[in-house]
Amino acid sequence: MSQIRPDVPFFAVGDLHGCDRLLDQLLQKLDSLRHPEALLVMVGDYVDRGEESRRVLRRLFVLSQAAGDLMHCLMGNHEKMLLNVLDDPVSHGPRWLRHGGLQTLASYRVQPVLGDGKETAWIDMRDKLAEAVGDEVITWLRGLPLFWQSGNVVVVHAGADPDLPIGEQEEGNLLWGHPKFRHKPRADGLWVVHGHTITEQPQVAHGRIPTDTGAYATGILTAALVEPDNVSYIHA
Repeated sequence: MSQIRPDVPFFAVGDLHGCDRLLDQLLQKLDSLRHPEALLVMVGDYVDRGEESRRVLRRLFVLSQAAGDLMHCLMGNHEKMLLNVLDDPVSHGPRWLRHGGLQTLASYRVQPVLGDGKETAWIDMRDKLAEAVGDEVITWLRGLPLFWQSGNVVVVHAGADPDLPIGEQEEGNLLWGHPKFRHKPRADGLWVVHGHTITEQPQVAHGRIPTDTGAYATGILTAALVEPDNVSYIHA
């Protein structure tokens, strides 16, 4: 496998899932490391499952507006699910509620649809959620990129097809993963930083740099500091 060679050092922060207090602790910890040249990259899945999705989105939106090119927030599959609900709540609402959407609604103080629910109930829920989230944040979410690259290191949410260049990946591969991702190393020398799959003790191996330690379930939020020839993990 090739050497890890990003053009700039960066912190990649794993899945947040509504854990704003852990995010606050981790950001303070990263700041204390005195690594001013390191960029900040968020791997996605900011909402659902944890209790503080509203606070997480507001914090990331404000920080990213202030930081400009020093911070990059990627799209996760849970942001995609949220946007799907805003676009078509009748088709996508029930699945979202089963996968953590209940907690996101609670953080915005929006009542969920109970049971099957009438079409009008889902639309009413969507309208109240859209108003609570706000146009600024929704527009920001819609513009989140699917990957970010520095040198021979690329950051995605879930994974990638090892047989395809990153720029030719289907959206689903990057948001939900690919069956070959965890078993077949890439042949193009790219290292892939990712979240999505909970790893109790993340380890760098076979061209993959995992970051998701299941913050909402374990109480541990993790960032990887990626530098030339080195990756180190920081936990909060």
